Amino acid sequence: MKRKHTRSKAALIALTPTWAAVIVVYLGTMVWSVTLSFTNSRLFPSWNFVGFEQYSKLFQTAKWLVSFQNLIIFGVLYVFGCLFVGFLLAAALDRRVRFESAFRTIFLYPYAMSFVVTGLIWQWMMNPTLGVQASVRALGWQSFTFDWIINRDLAIYAVVIAALWQGAGLVMILVLAGMRGIDGEQWRAARIDGIPVWRTYVSIILPQLTPAFAAAGTLLSMGVIKTYDIVVALTNGGPGSATEVPAKFIMDNLFQRQNLGLATAAATILLLTVLIIVAPFRYAQHIRARRQAGTL
Repeated sequence: MKRKHTRSKAALIALTPTWAAVIVVYLGTMVWSVTLSFTNSRLFPSWNFVGFEQYSKLFQTAKWLVSFQNLIIFGVLYVFGCLFVGFLLAAALDRRVRFESAFRTIFLYPYAMSFVVTGLIWQWMMNPTLGVQASVRALGWQSFTFDWIINRDLAIYAVVIAALWQGAGLVMILVLAGMRGIDGEQWRAARIDGIPVWRTYVSIILPQLTPAFAAAGTLLSMGVIKTYDIVVALTNGGPGSATEVPAKFIMDNLFQRQNLGLATAAATILLLTVLIIVAPFRYAQHIRARRQAGTL
């Protein structure tokens, strides 16, 4: 008993620096940012509190509303698009195709790149004078158009395509690992019953991949909130403010417009949005874990 107590004490001492870093760096800066959002700070922090004035100004700013709308469009299409494409790629590789290892590396390789590199690659590919449009027109199809990057109505979808190209590989590898863990007897039974392959995937395999999809969806959703570098590299928020996102709005107000109060108010709203989305999910997980443990 004494030995166990000593081990617990040693573990507590070892974790003390980590806890101190979490409290000071994460919680401390969070409280600092929320506090500044109630002030009229500009270039430097000030302690002249103005109540909810920054929040009122924030929701009267057209660029912020556009950035929030873009985040929703981007997040929904990016997460569900990656899950769908990743599942299709995993199902294709699960059929034991030749050169599976090579295809797996090719599909996963974009995920190894940073969003900045991905944005630059797709900026070149979508450039009307250099990329896909120019190449196809050089082959004779003069009416072909692929100018989404300069089209205000389609630019946000260009960002989605570039991000989807990078993120689908992650989903593929997680789902493929889940597929390989499924008992092969289920495939044999489906084959004997004459069930088509696509029906087997949809009705039998897909429901068993819920943990893999949940893990992939969580990782992708966390990336959505932090979306910044791919937008800067691909469109820099343009044309106009067509691809503006909250993270870019915050960074612009911090360093270019020197409006610390408005930037921290936007960051606080983004934090609250994440908490509102994540809290029910975490609570459901907690309830499920307690039920499985038999304590509820």
